[in-house]
Amino acid sequence: MNAQPPTPQTPPTPMTATISRRRVFAMVRRYWYLLRGSWPRIVELMYWPTIQMVMWGFITLHLRDNSTWVAEAAGVLLTGVLLWDILFRGQLGYTLAFLEEMYSRNLGQLFISPLRPIEMVLALMATSLLRTLIGILPAALLAIPLFAWNIFSIGLPLLSFFALLLVMGWAVGMFVTALLLRVGLGGESLAWFIAFLLIPVSAVYYPVDVLPGWLQVVAYALPPVYVFEGMRAVLFDGSFRWDYFLAATSLNILYLWLGAAAFLWSFHTARVRGLLLQGGE
Repeated sequence: MNAQPPTPQTPPTPMTATISRRRVFAMVRRYWYLLRGSWPRIVELMYWPTIQMVMWGFITLHLRDNSTWVAEAAGVLLTGVLLWDILFRGQLGYTLAFLEEMYSRNLGQLFISPLRPIEMVLALMATSLLRTLIGILPAALLAIPLFAWNIFSIGLPLLSFFALLLVMGWAVGMFVTALLLRVGLGGESLAWFIAFLLIPVSAVYYPVDVLPGWLQVVAYALPPVYVFEGMRAVLFDGSFRWDYFLAATSLNILYLWLGAAAFLWSFHTARVRGLLLQGGE
């Protein structure tokens, strides 16, 4: 009998391939060693959240005696500042770790190895969580002796706010890294300012009903709005709004999926066009 030719097998796609925890952990260790070996990086992580907390803390002290809205709920502005920094630091921690690979022109070498794109995404998420905790915790702890405000007194709702904002930061980070793969380091400024485009419509420092009607429609399509409205519900009324939590969770799932799809599509395009080796140009 004539031997049948072997049936060609379709190579696994980045989403269907088996994820290796060892490779993910190896990448996280790589970023941790880079961070641990540079004390200026660690100082920078803690510096900006602390400076913002101090500035808004003194503004809160001033407004507490001149604004009935601020006086009704102690720490409402400070909490908004600290929670917003979770989203910003989550996005920045994700994107900067990716930028460091572009600065060193290391993307091509990384993906010659068995490392898969989805494994790098998971490693960037873990690194972002680590960098966010290093930046936020000192500022939150310093607010206790300076302004007599303990954000941890919010209790379990704080964990949900933290998780929701961090995941949104990851989604934004995925969109930014997808753009960086297409345009190179010419788009690195996106890492610094793109999250701030969300501030006016995220109701960080004021209720969403302050916005004009058409802008409220935009705001309610973003997860941070439900987090900050939920934060004020906890501080003013002492109630946790499950409807806000479920809305933010649903939107986060949508944006996280869109961000991952955008990154994987950009990665595939960059690999086909040979852009991974030119990412530093």
